[in-house]
Amino acid sequence: MALTDTPHGGRATDADPLDAAAIAADFPLLGTTSHGRRLVYLDSAATSQKPTAVLDAMDRYYRTINANVHRGVYDIAEQATSAMEAARAKVGRFIGARSTSEVVFTKNATEACNLVVQSWGRANLAEGDVVVLSLMEHHADIVPWHILAAEKGLELRWIGVTDDGHLDLSNLDQLLDGAKALGVTAMSNVLGTITPVADLCAAAHAAGAVTLIDACQYVPHNVTDVAAWDADFVAFSGHKMCGPTGIGVLWGREELLDAMPPFLGGGEMIRDVRTDGFTVNDLPWKFEAGTPPIAEIIGIGAAVDYLEGLGMDAVRAHEVELTTYAMDVLGQRFGDRLTIHGPADPAERGGVLSLAFADLHPHDVAQVLDEHAVCVRAGHHCAKPLMRHLGVSATARASVYVYNTPADIDALADALDATAEFFMV
Repeated sequence: MALTDTPHGGRATDADPLDAAAIAADFPLLGTTSHGRRLVYLDSAATSQKPTAVLDAMDRYYRTINANVHRGVYDIAEQATSAMEAARAKVGRFIGARSTSEVVFTKNATEACNLVVQSWGRANLAEGDVVVLSLMEHHADIVPWHILAAEKGLELRWIGVTDDGHLDLSNLDQLLDGAKALGVTAMSNVLGTITPVADLCAAAHAAGAVTLIDACQYVPHNVTDVAAWDADFVAFSGHKMCGPTGIGVLWGREELLDAMPPFLGGGEMIRDVRTDGFTVNDLPWKFEAGTPPIAEIIGIGAAVDYLEGLGMDAVRAHEVELTTYAMDVLGQRFGDRLTIHGPADPAERGGVLSLAFADLHPHDVAQVLDEHAVCVRAGHHCAKPLMRHLGVSATARASVYVYNTPADIDALADALDATAEFFMV
């Protein structure tokens, strides 16, 4: 199915600013309390909250058309198939895919990355071949390459990180010389850094390398156009973009996906099975073995509808404004006691604030914040190479989304004040 005739939601440059307080009312969990206080959710980089529209869409599937897809000829099975494939078209439109054949559903972005490494990588890489990664990468874009490198004798090279939280591209041409693949994040889940994906893809292609972009943090927060990036593979997850857990997406160039061997074997991914072998199904079902997560796919389709209704330009503008407010408030209130890792310019980053507070352990900070109903993430954020580069074992990470307001940032600052008082720092 061609997608070029359908406009990309949220592209308008005159999008109205978001009314985050009104938007928060769409998310049932945000109306609850914790420790007797209003819940302040600042952990959307780990998983976003889910709006009623998404919950209702999934509930409606289970209540009214719950049936397996693709092979049923009865009415509700055909409705379920139609709803699932409509969601695929929505996701494809949302990211600028040329065709629904390029949109493969996985259970998460980690599986999407593993699919590329184990299918494309295993078929195309040999001993001595070079794969380039960055120190910003999530473990999902590191560990699969380590596994394949150990098996095949690949060389892994690393793009460094500058002191101001950007990729160090000063020796990019040297790193890419002879490389067969480049794996890089579009936005760091620790530093919030937005990377120059189009430039990186152009440099990789000039060197003859294929690109795998981890867009988990980027797609939920920005207008995304995989064609403008000129990427080869893009992985992201539903649960960080107002959708459910258990659903991820791999976008890939149709010609690359078509040439790759299947990743998992079983039902749905086959056209024929014989005693002497099998033939694979058409794309994208070639990579979707077994019963798919139908309700979750419908849920990510509803999440796309919701975000397009807000307008992705407005989503981005809101986060820049709120990140600016947060960096100003926290900087003014805590001064040198607080470090926010990553770029100093909010326009160069997403709404991810990884904090080092005095000499306190991030888990201690997060625990006290929880007592004030402020939810942040503490840990290495599945980015241990970057943690080592920063010289820390962990950070306390606050991350904002469409439903967060300046009042949430004020609550974070007040809770940090209470943390300082508790630990006498």
